[in-house]
Amino acid sequence: MANGGPVQHGFPHLETVRASITALYRRLSYDTVRTFATSVAPADVAFCDTDDLYLGSQRVAHELVRHYRLPDARMIVSFREMTHAANVELAAGPEYFVELNDRFRTHRRDIGAALAHEVMHVYLHRLDLSFAGTRDNEILTDTATTYLGAGWLLLDAYREDAASSQKLGYLTPEEFGYVLAKRALAFGEDPSVWFTSPQAYTAYGKGMAEARRDEEQPPLTAAGWAGRRRYARDRRHAQDHGVGPREGVPYAFAPGGQGRGPLRVSFRCPTCQQRIRVPVRGRVRARCGLCRTVLECDT
Repeated sequence: MANGGPVQHGFPHLETVRASITALYRRLSYDTVRTFATSVAPADVAFCDTDDLYLGSQRVAHELVRHYRLPDARMIVSFREMTHAANVELAAGPEYFVELNDRFRTHRRDIGAALAHEVMHVYLHRLDLSFAGTRDNEILTDTATTYLGAGWLLLDAYREDAASSQKLGYLTPEEFGYVLAKRALAFGEDPSVWFTSPQAYTAYGKGMAEARRDEEQPPLTAAGWAGRRRYARDRRHAQDHGVGPREGVPYAFAPGGQGRGPLRVSFRCPTCQQRIRVPVRGRVRARCGLCRTVLECDT
């Protein structure tokens, strides 16, 4: 939790974020991911100063348990002085003890954001889905929270001005915006209508621009002129001089089966980030086997 300190910006964790999206689709399946097409509603996690601190926190935790479809999980929420925003004890259940930073006693509107991340820890624990290392695992948790419909709360908790700052989670504001944009493009949902933080709009816009760039990379037909020209040059090089690594491009060429077939190109699916391989033979329509996205390619 950045509390008055500097807030990191940009996309330093993008590769781990993309791996997290792929891992979600692989572990949950396309059909299960689609059951999260509707985000947590602001009214369901609203918290005003007149609400009882403990009863209100339990109510919000219950709504997040319901959203994540953990009907037999019970969250016991308490508050104490700590460095991080929150912590959850990942036991066998069905009761899980969540500790929130004392700061939330007076910043109650952000309790939903903190709980969204902690309840997602429980969800991923039950799925037995994790990454190695604390940093990558926390990035997975932030990404899953956001992609499955509760992470707009985390981005909305980001506020920064000349005198103060606050940010929850391990992702940068722009990375939260990127995952929200990926979700918006997949489900047709606009989360920006729920933002109360002016900085959240800016971060979401930058994240959407990055997400759009994923859809405009060759060999996708939506790629721009410069990308198509670079792709054609790299394809000729692969055909004439053999396949070799090319730095700074989102695609890779490889020989066909047993090294004797036609050249193939691999690239990321812009929806789930899984790598797809298609033959190099001009116009090709590919369907991602993981997220079922149909992709128009010019290979």
